[in-house]
Amino acid sequence: MNDDRLRDRGKIKWTSLMLPEHVEMVKEVWKEDERVEKGMLADDQAVEIDFKLQRALTDHLTVRIKHHNGFDYSFSDVKISVINRMDKKLTGIDQRSKERCHIHLNGITEVDII
Repeated sequence: MNDDRLRDRGKIKWTSLMLPEHVEMVKEVWKEDERVEKGMLADDQAVEIDFKLQRALTDHLTVRIKHHNGFDYSFSDVKISVINRMDKKLTGIDQRSKERCHIHLNGITEVDII
């Protein structure tokens, strides 16, 4: 038999014999393989992000924050209540869910005042 045909059917063949819970676990493992690494910020970008965060805090503005969540990038619309430089965390209220959220300052890659 053709080796390519065996290799192509391999994943399909075995996933049909697996329990749904196992299929979900395999999908999670595959998702980890697709992890996006966080890039480094230039100094001017870091200064601009810091300025916008401080302005949003003092003027009670809502900001859209692009941050790395460990696997990929997420966007959060946040009204900032505290910037804790010691813990390197930002605390605020997520404007979509209206719940308290915490974002690591090191993970922030972009800030826009909305």
